[in-house]
Amino acid sequence: MLKEFKEFALKGNMLDLAVGIMLGAAFGAVVNSLVADLVTPLIGLLTGGQDFANSFVVLRAGKVAGPYASLKLARDAGAVVLSWGVFVNALLNFLLVALVLFFVVKAMNQWRRRASEPAAAPAEPSAEAKLLTEIRDLLREGRG
Repeated sequence: MLKEFKEFALKGNMLDLAVGIMLGAAFGAVVNSLVADLVTPLIGLLTGGQDFANSFVVLRAGKVAGPYASLKLARDAGAVVLSWGVFVNALLNFLLVALVLFFVVKAMNQWRRRASEPAAAPAEPSAEAKLLTEIRDLLREGRG
């Protein structure tokens, strides 16, 4: 049984899958940082310094009455909130991942197309080159 497990776990496809999952997790962290640390502050700057990731609407106040300075304080107070800023961050994250994956797949498809194209046949010699070849051949034969 141990031998069967080793065969299963060490198959090439399983290792490829494990590597893909690890790279995907690392890529997700990079994209999350891109959205949270670069894109969101820029959008906040464009909207007058508003903390975009902390944007929410209180639907019902919690045990402690509002207004709440942050989404965390509102949730800690038990308020029912519509945290649209978190949703927009997730949406931006998705769009950035989709855009990057689109470019990666597009590049891979171009690479595959180029790799599968047959090598171009050598160009037909020009009329001048053909004539010079004929002259050379005649000179070699001694007719010149």
